Amino acid sequence: MSTAPSGNALTDPRITIRPVRPEDFEDVRRITRDAYLEAGYFADESHPYMSVLSDVEHRAQHAEIWVAERDGVVVGSTALTFAGQRYTDIAVEGELEFRMLAVDPAVQRAGVGRAMVERIIAHARTLPGIEAVSLTSGSDMVRAHRLYESMGFLRVPERDWLVPNEDILLWVFRLPL
Repeated sequence: MSTAPSGNALTDPRITIRPVRPEDFEDVRRITRDAYLEAGYFADESHPYMSVLSDVEHRAQHAEIWVAERDGVVVGSTALTFAGQRYTDIAVEGELEFRMLAVDPAVQRAGVGRAMVERIIAHARTLPGIEAVSLTSGSDMVRAHRLYESMGFLRVPERDWLVPNEDILLWVFRLPL
């Protein structure tokens, strides 16, 4: 399934959502690391998950990565995947899952994350057989939870899960389309 977006984001005409290009990998790597560290999800870059967040090349091989540009500068990214694909954590048949949504801390709270989620939802509505959008979010990611809930996502606590070998609870959110 091709999930390539095109055109401007729905909320801000200065924001364009597009497929990642190899020349974007360093920006995606920096933005993702910085967003997770700035939010305090990890104390420093020594946490094992930081290497997963930094491996944009692996992510690009096993999921579709989209970037958000504002005024021509990459300021955010996310990965999209479907049930049964290697990079999928929680999507079941009929769901589009997005993962690792990250916005450059320098432009957070300026609508970039919302624009990316709006584009994902709009795109999911065009895909045959897709009835919902799903995601996981750390139980302590309160700002992200507010964004998802404001867009109609609902908690699905029966699908919450613990990261193996970690004391990190991930909450599942789902938006029926």
